[in-house]
Amino acid sequence: MPCEKKPMRYGHSEGHTEVCFDDSGKFIVTCGNDGDVRIWEGLDDDDPRFITVGEKAHSLALKNGKLVTASSNNTVQIHTFPEGEPDGILTRFTTNATHVTFSRSGSRVAAASSDFLVKVVALSDSSDQKTLRGHEAPVLSVSFDPRDQLLASSSCDGSVVVWNIEDQVTRWTLLKKSSDVSNAKSLCRLAFQPPSGKLLAVPVEEKVHLYERDTWSHVTTLSDDLSTQVMNVVCWSPCGKLLAAASVGGVITVWDVGSKLCVERQKHEKGFTVCALAFSPCGSQIAYTDTEGCLGLLEGVSSGAAPDRSKSAESAAARDYDDLFDEDEDGLMDEGESPLKRPGPEEEEPIPSTGRVRNRAAFLDDDNSLGTNAPQRLVRDVPGKRRSCHTPVSLRPVYDGPMPTPPQRAFQPGSTPAHLTHRFMMWNSVGIVRAYNDDQDNAVDIEFHDSAVHHAMHLSNTLGHNVADISQEAVLLGCPGTDELASKLQCLHFSSWDNHKDWLVDLPHGEDVRALCLGVGWAAVATSAPLLRLFTSGGLQREVFSLSGRVVCLSAHGDQLCVVYHRGTGFDGEQCLGVQLLSLGHRRRQILDQPLPLSPRSHLSWMGFSAEGTPCSVDSEGVVRMLNRSLGNTWTPVCNTRDTCKSKSDHYWVIGVHENPPQIRCIPCKGSRFPPTLPRPAVAVLPFKIPLCQTSTEKGQMEEQYWRSVLLHNHHSFLSVNGYALDQDALSHSLKEQQELLMKMFALSCKLEREFRCVELAEMMPQNLVTLAIKYASRSRRMALAERLSKIALEKAQEDQEEEHEEEHEEEHSGKSAPLTSSSKTKKSPVLKPLAPRAKSKTGFQLWLEEHRKSILAENPDLEETDVIKEGITSSLRSNECFLFHAAASGLKVSGTVLRFPREEVPFFFSFFYYV
Repeated sequence: MPCEKKPMRYGHSEGHTEVCFDDSGKFIVTCGNDGDVRIWEGLDDDDPRFITVGEKAHSLALKNGKLVTASSNNTVQIHTFPEGEPDGILTRFTTNATHVTFSRSGSRVAAASSDFLVKVVALSDSSDQKTLRGHEAPVLSVSFDPRDQLLASSSCDGSVVVWNIEDQVTRWTLLKKSSDVSNAKSLCRLAFQPPSGKLLAVPVEEKVHLYERDTWSHVTTLSDDLSTQVMNVVCWSPCGKLLAAASVGGVITVWDVGSKLCVERQKHEKGFTVCALAFSPCGSQIAYTDTEGCLGLLEGVSSGAAPDRSKSAESAAARDYDDLFDEDEDGLMDEGESPLKRPGPEEEEPIPSTGRVRNRAAFLDDDNSLGTNAPQRLVRDVPGKRRSCHTPVSLRPVYDGPMPTPPQRAFQPGSTPAHLTHRFMMWNSVGIVRAYNDDQDNAVDIEFHDSAVHHAMHLSNTLGHNVADISQEAVLLGCPGTDELASKLQCLHFSSWDNHKDWLVDLPHGEDVRALCLGVGWAAVATSAPLLRLFTSGGLQREVFSLSGRVVCLSAHGDQLCVVYHRGTGFDGEQCLGVQLLSLGHRRRQILDQPLPLSPRSHLSWMGFSAEGTPCSVDSEGVVRMLNRSLGNTWTPVCNTRDTCKSKSDHYWVIGVHENPPQIRCIPCKGSRFPPTLPRPAVAVLPFKIPLCQTSTEKGQMEEQYWRSVLLHNHHSFLSVNGYALDQDALSHSLKEQQELLMKMFALSCKLEREFRCVELAEMMPQNLVTLAIKYASRSRRMALAERLSKIALEKAQEDQEEEHEEEHEEEHSGKSAPLTSSSKTKKSPVLKPLAPRAKSKTGFQLWLEEHRKSILAENPDLEETDVIKEGITSSLRSNECFLFHAAASGLKVSGTVLRFPREEVPFFFSFFYYV
């Protein structure tokens, strides 16, 4: 029978983890980047005991009631097991200890470190230790010989060394070199074969090399055709007959070493790197951990019977193809949970059967019995006749294309994983919904940030609600269905003015709540059908429509409803998600339906709206994106929360986004992706930052500030179109900020003599700001630039006038054709007037002339208007304040000529103007 793969569960924060069994096999012990050692009484233990050994725990070993750990404080510590009491420091290094292991007797401990050293320390007397020197890079792993005579080690310098506890015995160069453990392609966790230590197994690239003791010759190689990733760790069964290996691609392979047959192959459900393996003392279980901090278990591991080779190659190929898609369709990539494989109705397990031929190389002659250049002969299968293991067989088709990604399960934004006994069902800008499900209580607590909205509530969770949402009007709860009971939707409508404050709805049998949300005056529920059902706040059923795929999450703001769903199957770790944005107000319409962008190999972790109503998303890599309505409804990254994390294992749990003032509200989680319910976590605020290039320079900083201001104030146009009230002060402040930044960039470009760039900036300016740019360019002695800017100012003035005429024409046309009734006036969106009257086009010289007209007329009171203009031009030239201007702006004719300043012999091109 094949082994059974248990669903993985969250154990530690993201990063390197290790696992081992205790001597009795009762406990599974793990350590991780959060600095904790967890003691599990089986994989189903929901409350494992833990020991904190430091900021990070890199490795652990357990023997005879002693627990040895290598932590980030450069020490190897001892604790009693299972009590967890500290029992001293065994040894120290100048940098991190990377791996520790016990000798078979448990009397000595070998420890490797990043300072190129290996130490062998007596457990009874830590002063009795030997230091092995010879590696030229950080040491990756160490392994004791079962006879306690030899020690093997691997290093980032590419070497594998066997020591006799005094000197080197032999040395191979097998691995690719690297500068540090974190950069190594493989951890190269090598191991001696128990109980005799006859063979040494070393993971090398995509294979496992076996070396014979004493002669240290390469005996054979174990490989698997379907595992094309680098092997990371190996582990022997206690009897020494089976060898398990795990790759960086998440494939766990088990060989029968005697026959060199692959008897088991399991794939990590998410394709993450498996960084630790451990056989149970009885040899029937394999515990493993990955780089995401999750713990898994294989049960029923055995060498199995001889494979049935009478099956046709076609059926074998069909099974191989089916194996690619044997994930459960309801698999998940929710934070803290793992996709669960369920057996189909006609198969006992969705995994390859034990004893199936996994490796064509297993039937080829080994190096000792057949030369490498010997021809290989293909033979036909003869029913009833057992083939020799040295006889080559025909090759099965192997699929080498991209692998499908398990689809992400539906989740509630602002909630923590459902398997936690104490969890947040919802945390948003209105309040917090907590769920407790332990031996003492099974309840739901509802707390509002503003107690004036409603008082806190405590509800008995008899129905088993697992999803919730909270708004200024109501609290919405949903529970899954059972064989006897239907899935239910319960609403506590505390804003209702009558005596009935709640309502309850049963969904059709077999249809479960997957996600829900609350808008203003309505509620939405996505089910497993997949359907989306709409209700009013009072419980009246509204529209029902089918979703384009299985739902991932829902979110709402005012009249807007956002639906994230699976558009199709993702490959190579990618999710294929789509986002649908609907308006459920008086003008019901679909605003957009398009793919949702995510970071590579990530999944969606939060989806919602800013406080101003702009859709935002956050993926598991910490990238926050905002919908850019002014750029064709594209998604712009506005922040990366990982940039502010102090450690790789730290994360930020986003709970809200605000555009005015611009901030991302989130909860820092040290060594975890989710905060605990108690004590109540503190909320932090992160700034927005668009990932433009060269933001360390002055130019890049101003560009980022400008486009961030433009993006964060796009909601003003959305509000105006949809008839919402505008904050005129905020709008004026944003426009002023953008204009200041444009002028600063214009001044910087002038300083750097980038006149073409100055013209580009002027095209982004409003007409009145271009006038200031003309003045600045003229005072900077850039007359050619000022002339170009004058043309731009004229074009913008003409565009403004045309827009004004069009608006007036539209208002007159609408007033004549459709006079407003009393009812239509109430429904019409308010007309938003501009903040200030538009300035009429004035050239640079006109501005100068208005300022100096009185002084010119005081000196020459008899001058006519034409003579005043001529005198103004002469005076401006004498004072070095000549401003170029355009005749068409004031009804003048132009005559070009060349003059010189009286003070300097520098030619300037200017235009001479006179009235018609």
